[in-house]
Amino acid sequence: MKKLRSQNWFGKKGKDGFIYRAWMKNQGTPHDEFEGKPVIGICNTWSELTPCNGHFRDLAESVKKGVWEAGGFPLEFPVMSLGETLIKPTAMLYRNLASMDAEESIRANPIDGVVLLGGCDKTTPSILMGATSVDLPTIFVSGGPMLNGKYRGRDIGTTDIWRFSEANRRGEMSQDEFMTAEACMCRSQGHCAVMGTASTMACMVESLGLTLPENAAIPAADSRRKVLAQMSGRRIVEMVKEDLVVSKILTREAFENSIMLNAAVGGSTNFVIHLLAIAGRAGIKLDLEDFDKFSSKIPLLANLQPSGQFMMEEFFYAGGLPAVIKELLPLINKNALTVTGKTIGENVARSENFNDKVIASVAKPFKKDSGIAVVKGNLAENGAIIKPNAATPALMVHKGKAVVFEDIEDFKAKIDDPALEVDETCILVLKNVGPKGYPGMPEVGNMGMPKKLLDKGVTDMIRISDGRMSGTAFGTVILHVSPEAAAGGNLALVENGDLIELDVPKRKLQLHVSDAVLAERKKKWKAPDLGYNRGYVKLYIDHVEQSHLGTDLDFLRGKSGKEVKRDSH
Repeated sequence: MKKLRSQNWFGKKGKDGFIYRAWMKNQGTPHDEFEGKPVIGICNTWSELTPCNGHFRDLAESVKKGVWEAGGFPLEFPVMSLGETLIKPTAMLYRNLASMDAEESIRANPIDGVVLLGGCDKTTPSILMGATSVDLPTIFVSGGPMLNGKYRGRDIGTTDIWRFSEANRRGEMSQDEFMTAEACMCRSQGHCAVMGTASTMACMVESLGLTLPENAAIPAADSRRKVLAQMSGRRIVEMVKEDLVVSKILTREAFENSIMLNAAVGGSTNFVIHLLAIAGRAGIKLDLEDFDKFSSKIPLLANLQPSGQFMMEEFFYAGGLPAVIKELLPLINKNALTVTGKTIGENVARSENFNDKVIASVAKPFKKDSGIAVVKGNLAENGAIIKPNAATPALMVHKGKAVVFEDIEDFKAKIDDPALEVDETCILVLKNVGPKGYPGMPEVGNMGMPKKLLDKGVTDMIRISDGRMSGTAFGTVILHVSPEAAAGGNLALVENGDLIELDVPKRKLQLHVSDAVLAERKKKWKAPDLGYNRGYVKLYIDHVEQSHLGTDLDFLRGKSGKEVKRDSH
């Protein structure tokens, strides 16, 4: 084993070595811990303001056990934690900030390898982006999903929020019933119990090869989650000895695998924006068309909400992601390396599917259409996305008149107005909810239906925006329109009554307004005053890239590496 990076701190003689070790010893650490043991950083996104990650103190202790057992020296450190359900205006605004926190914390400290603890939607991509830019041996431990919610004799999960909300707005569900369901849904520690963004991110890191097998689906409350954390602690010490760094795992083949497996499990549309950002940090060329190309040949195998019936608890009992990987071995890059030191194909050689109602086969899939479809046209020159398996088939080819909302406040003020000129053939268009425009690109793309249409029994219509939607949501929703309205994209120029054509099979999103008229509108358009002139948000607005590039900050692409040449004393 080559010289440990941590010895550039703890192995020094004289004043510098004295300082690096002495203050660490105030925690009761014996001197021999500093003599050549691999130092393992445990990057913890625990926070009481991030309920999905509220059990990470216990999970970190399990990791530490494994590190001690393997002869390492574990040191836990906190980074910014992003609580999806609480942070305003949106946790996505701070993903890049959290990634900077993780990157600089890992690089600046005497760490030889790192265990990343993430669960809630943005905690997973943010700390992985940071670790990728440092490129040390790295293993991921996800927090795990909640147990299924239970309400009036049936299972419920986050996807039901949207159904309950619309039923409440229609008067079909009383406020007392609404509150009762609220108390029944989150009945254990962990993240969302459905294949929302959190579970999608857990599947993403496992499909990329950055976790031990089964990481994605073990429920947070299941003791096997702690076992996996302990085994990950053991494994990271070996990875340091093998110099198995992130860049050896995050290859082009790994990213292709992740796209295919995301399609097979019906993962969140947010997967696109996060994987693009991670690829940008890894120096891997990946573009929007890759998501369409590699997911188009993959059927939907996992019968999971919001695209299907079951939840993550049943997914784990059925065999979890390893069962899906094994089913797809003829289609994926089975020789891609993983943190186990083995290939992804070798990892799943003995995996089984225990319930074909939850995990279907390629020969008899749950649905033929899966993954992400990328649509382009003069309304989305750089592309926009839709999740076909969560959409209404009859709306996949449609022309309709635009009903325009200039921003989220305009939408909220008008959507329930009986005087709103809208019918079920119209297309709702929401502007200025993109990366710069909101700022932060919130999950408002699956905008609520006009109340006058809900009252008529209409349950879906085409909705278009430069924002995102929750991975737990569903509907015929066009998302991530690029360029966004606030950046001067043609989305900013759409007016009420304009004819819009969506043709998903032909990958087309067209605004039927002439170039000459658009040019005239563009002359009159003024960039909105976003109201920020200081701090991180100003930095974000000035440097955030558009959604087809992953919305990272332009100066964070690539990596700075692990070297720190100057001492601090």
